[in-house]
Amino acid sequence: LFYLLNQLLTQKNLSSGKFADVVVAPPFLYIDQVKSSLTDRIEISAQNCWTGKGGAFTGEISVEQLKDLGCKWVILGHSERRHIIGENDEFIGKKAAYALSQNVGVIACIGELLEEREAGKTFDVCFQQLKSFADALPSWDNVVIAYEPVWAIGTGKVATPEQAQEVHAAVRGWLSENVSAEVASKTRIIYGGSANGNNCSDLAKKEDIDGFLVGGASLKGPEFASIVNSVTSKKVAA
Repeated sequence: LFYLLNQLLTQKNLSSGKFADVVVAPPFLYIDQVKSSLTDRIEISAQNCWTGKGGAFTGEISVEQLKDLGCKWVILGHSERRHIIGENDEFIGKKAAYALSQNVGVIACIGELLEEREAGKTFDVCFQQLKSFADALPSWDNVVIAYEPVWAIGTGKVATPEQAQEVHAAVRGWLSENVSAEVASKTRIIYGGSANGNNCSDLAKKEDIDGFLVGGASLKGPEFASIVNSVTSKKVAA
């Protein structure tokens, strides 16, 4: 853990970058240690939270507890929570609504399985997951959407820039039609399927890809910095 933190802290892009927002999401046990080791330039996210305040829910972590530790974000709807833990759209929506009500930002994950993509259901799946968030959320002011094609997570496979852009553009179009044009314009949509130092630049060049939800590559400081750089370069060019 501390080796990885030292790698992050030695990357100038992460400590002094002017354009890209950088958020790290350590396991619950290490949030306090990570928070105390990083500058305010890098914000902290949790990987999950509970649906409300108080009560007897052994093993769960409340939003209030996360706020006490300095978390400003929480990742909800991640494919592993959906497909391994068994969380459904309604349950995820409740978590998101409560987190936002407590002023904790939500990284809202959506994405399709390989068989769903092969069956031509990518948009149907993503739109249904989006609708569940939209039905529950009191506001989109502090929400980032993360498109993570499940077939590309941790597999080494990655959606081509064109495939990713197609879904990102469709998601933005859905927001425009079903929420508002303003929300569609302002909401950041990031890509989360095996993004790494080799493919991030081509992905970041696409109009509707606003950043990345990084998995394995985030464990390598220099590679993570290059991913941050790809987003920073895009914003400078714009």
